[in-house]
Amino acid sequence: MGMTMAEKIIAQAAGADIVKAGEIHTVEVDQLLSNDGTTHLTIDMYNSKLNNPRIADVKKLVWVVDHNVPADSPKTAASQKKMRDFAREHGITFYEGQGVCHQIMMENHVRPGELIFGADSHTCAYGALGAFGTGIGCTDYLYAMVTGRSWVLVPETIRFRLTGRLPEGVYARDLILTIIGRIGANGANYKAMEFTGEGLKSLTMSDRIAICNLCVEAGAKTALMEADDTALCYLREHGREPKACFVSDEDAVFAADYEIDLSSIVPIVAKPHFVDHVCPAEEAAGIPIDEAFLGSCNNGRIEDLRVGAALLRGRHVHPLVRFLVVPASQTVYRQALEEGLLQIFMEAGAIVMNPNCSVCWGSCQGVIGEGETLISTGTRNFKGRAGHKDSFVYLASAATVTASAVTGRITTADML
Repeated sequence: MGMTMAEKIIAQAAGADIVKAGEIHTVEVDQLLSNDGTTHLTIDMYNSKLNNPRIADVKKLVWVVDHNVPADSPKTAASQKKMRDFAREHGITFYEGQGVCHQIMMENHVRPGELIFGADSHTCAYGALGAFGTGIGCTDYLYAMVTGRSWVLVPETIRFRLTGRLPEGVYARDLILTIIGRIGANGANYKAMEFTGEGLKSLTMSDRIAICNLCVEAGAKTALMEADDTALCYLREHGREPKACFVSDEDAVFAADYEIDLSSIVPIVAKPHFVDHVCPAEEAAGIPIDEAFLGSCNNGRIEDLRVGAALLRGRHVHPLVRFLVVPASQTVYRQALEEGLLQIFMEAGAIVMNPNCSVCWGSCQGVIGEGETLISTGTRNFKGRAGHKDSFVYLASAATVTASAVTGRITTADML
């Protein structure tokens, strides 16, 4: 019996010839990501709960301050200082103010074939480069940090075979929201979501990251795509080589198999307060908004900013709307600056901010108040995600978000 991509990566990490879904294996972890959302808790446990505290391999650790940048309160400043001081003391690879953790990982660290644990649920984004990325909690992170190892329950895999091409004005964001709407927010619970087929070849790296990043919103343990020419070209451009390039065997067993015709996808909106509460964007057209957000680890890359700037050129943000534009990393920020995109945004009345999680995280920059409505390229829209518990978040593509910022109500790009 053959193995899926997920099973092959786990087998490699476990030193096993073959693994099967449902088995539990001890594995060597290739990289360990943590950010300022919870790292201070890991440090507290490290200092107070261990008899002989040590780090198994400091080269495996990557720590990123990205959720509240710059610090929004003395409490946040204290937790970030704890993280900063610990990283300096132990020689941990450390980023602060340089962008969102997952974008930084994709730009600088992730390699095909790796098993990567991250103290953040959207670690599954790394599947865009053929790596098994998955989110873990503080206790599991601490164990992996001090031993270099962990355990994995081998997930079943749901395969999505992509055909065709996305139509003009339709984006990867619309595709993954369509899929989540189809299978439901629990449709891939503790499963791997694998994407393959001829349609995959038409998707850029930015598209692939956006798709894999949101798979956790369907409950997925991880998301995976083969490291094809597009992925390997991206890897070489960023100065890295793969650890291993896996594809699923022809006789691998899948829990479910879907065929998705990319040409059938339309602009989508996820309505409050659930990410699988989706509808064609035109059905939500006309709903007034107070704020728009273009950014996050899902849609803050240069391709997304280009889409937004192209729509905004020669137009102006609606006077009753706050439009936050937040590049996902300093690399993206600098490129957008060089291309003149940031000037277009600012001249149109948008608020351009430093690279960070911003209102997607909902605890500092741009939080919305009672009764307010946000349209966002962020990752989640559950109740209170972006501010007040009685606010409303719609999720959409960069194009729909930008068009809505111009009109002051939910609008698709072709309605401008």
